[in-house]
Amino acid sequence: MSTGTNRQRAINKALTLLIPAVPYSDSEPIRAAAGAPHMRSLPPPIAVWLAAVAHVRHQHTDYDALRDEGYDKESARFFVLDAINRKLTEWRATRLLDPDEEDPS
Repeated sequence: MSTGTNRQRAINKALTLLIPAVPYSDSEPIRAAAGAPHMRSLPPPIAVWLAAVAHVRHQHTDYDALRDEGYDKESARFFVLDAINRKLTEWRATRLLDPDEEDPS
């Protein structure tokens, strides 16, 4: 019996490898975002990484509040970078956002 498409299985595997301790309540929206039509052209590990960073930014940081206060996207992302990396570390992510690189998502 199949448990999803090859793409879904690859996304599940990438999620487990890249962010092994992500809670189920966070893994489901990340999995769904990584499987979205606009992510189909990306390899599953990249889609999962982008989806995870975006999810953490919007659900576990003050990013949206900063944007609502008038901060531009780049400034708001700068101010939440440490919070994103703390959450990724908590989830035992295999990589973190590099402050010297442009935010990928």
